Amino acid sequence: MTSIGLTPSLRMTYASPIEAELTRLSEDLGHCPDLVARYPMRWLAIQLLEGDALLQAEVERLGGSVASEALAASRMRLETHYGEDLDVAMVDQRYRFVHDLAAQALTRPKTPSLTMSDRVDRIVTNRWLGIPIFLGLMWVVFKLTTDVAAPFVDWIDAVLTGPVSHWIISLLSITGLSGGWLESLLIDGVIAGVGGVLVFIPVLFSLYFALAILEDSGYMARSAFVMDRLMHRLGLHGKSFLPMIVGFGCSVPAIYATRTLENERDRILTGLLVPFMSCSARLPVYVLVAAIFFPTMAGLVIFGLYLTGILVAIGLGILLKHTLFGNELPTPFVIELPPYRLPTLRNIWQQMWERTAAFLQHAWTIILGTSMLIWLLLALPVSGEGGFAETDVDQSAFAAVSGVVTPVFAPLGFGSWETSGALLTGFVAKEVVVSTMIQVYNVPGEEEEEAVATTFGEDLLAIGGSFVSATSDALKAIPSIIGINLAAEEDEQAPDGLTGAIRQGFDASSGGHGALAALAFLVFVLLYTPCMVAVAAARQEFGSRWMWVSIIGQFVIAWLAALIVFQGGRFFL
Repeated sequence: MTSIGLTPSLRMTYASPIEAELTRLSEDLGHCPDLVARYPMRWLAIQLLEGDALLQAEVERLGGSVASEALAASRMRLETHYGEDLDVAMVDQRYRFVHDLAAQALTRPKTPSLTMSDRVDRIVTNRWLGIPIFLGLMWVVFKLTTDVAAPFVDWIDAVLTGPVSHWIISLLSITGLSGGWLESLLIDGVIAGVGGVLVFIPVLFSLYFALAILEDSGYMARSAFVMDRLMHRLGLHGKSFLPMIVGFGCSVPAIYATRTLENERDRILTGLLVPFMSCSARLPVYVLVAAIFFPTMAGLVIFGLYLTGILVAIGLGILLKHTLFGNELPTPFVIELPPYRLPTLRNIWQQMWERTAAFLQHAWTIILGTSMLIWLLLALPVSGEGGFAETDVDQSAFAAVSGVVTPVFAPLGFGSWETSGALLTGFVAKEVVVSTMIQVYNVPGEEEEEAVATTFGEDLLAIGGSFVSATSDALKAIPSIIGINLAAEEDEQAPDGLTGAIRQGFDASSGGHGALAALAFLVFVLLYTPCMVAVAAARQEFGSRWMWVSIIGQFVIAWLAALIVFQGGRFFL
């Protein structure tokens, strides 16, 4: 077989200053036998000039001070020509060489044929259609997380509050520990607290299912391209949209994702806006409150909250662009659009499972610890009658602590110790807001119907039957995404139990404007600090100064927005 080599004109060469230093550095490194035995000298010199940290450490170990001094001298001489962008210049010259080589070897048609991806991109990345298509897909995502997931939410809630609670009570009865504080801790603390969040696993699964399809198909990169123009109007790099998309899942990895931005200004500005993207931990709060006060339009309310977060981030970005960050220009945005491909079930399931598992692994210790603390504060009496774990909720230590901050929220329509306490624990983690509300709004048990004794086998059969029913209801809800309702209409029942207690609480604190106060409450939950872990991430990435700017700024914006919603709504009613 005849070997074909490159002619001298096709040999890869760099600009003369770089070539001179490559020759000089290769000769200096050639005096180290250990390096000569391991690496080609020219290749090693190229990697070192580009800043390969691992190879530099190896060269220092094998070549000693002579090799290190030679490298430092070469880099110093080249920095007079290229500054700190030497590695960028070398990569750019290689790309130019490849481009010129391809131009000599390839004959391209005057009109390249359009691929299927090109044809689809003409629509989804269109200047006028791109954003409406993106919003339409987001609407489908949120309909999946509300309407389609709702039957499974109800199923898990029924299993936890029914059979699981009954099994625990039965086990305590066998050991002679029923009826005491331990039963209260397990049922009102662990089951009501952690269980009150676990019921929203179907919501998270449906959310991550939709996002996995968008990512695996290649559309998510298009969404960043479509939003690039808007990002530049905010003074941001187009790549900033990617951390914001991650923020819809969790604010913590979204803050860490700002590391992909080279410019510190872009990183800080993006980090300040990311918390306004509604993370999945807020979604259980939306679902609970929206289902109580806006049952016929819960999906629309939740979608509106997500849009509100985006609009607030846009407005704040424009404001910061012309104030704190007005002296620097955003860097250009370059992204490679992958070809469209059919998502695989394996990849979709892997992303769903890993993200949901990561959420639970991160949240369960915080949720459990906070739920136990809330139960303890609820069990401790500070006034009135009743002993430990027997006191009325409004006479507990938790009510006393929450009452201290209640006046801050009074103008917003939810100035009660119950909602104030939920917002306080929500600073630890938004998942805990639901469990706190479930605990503090707990209704007396004597009004409940006497439970019918069942066997373990009967409970298992009931769980299986209710799961089949939930699956059927979920399938019927899928056509509702496009406005087709296959589910039978049910008569609305009067609120009772937890639902009634929450509604009565908001009505009392708002002077009869419970739905308006609930909407203001949701807006506040949307906009104030996501969680303590996000605060720690912001401090690590941006420093203490910007961390406090973020915390204080988010609280002020959330308070003002909720005030506008409640007081403005009262004015127009």
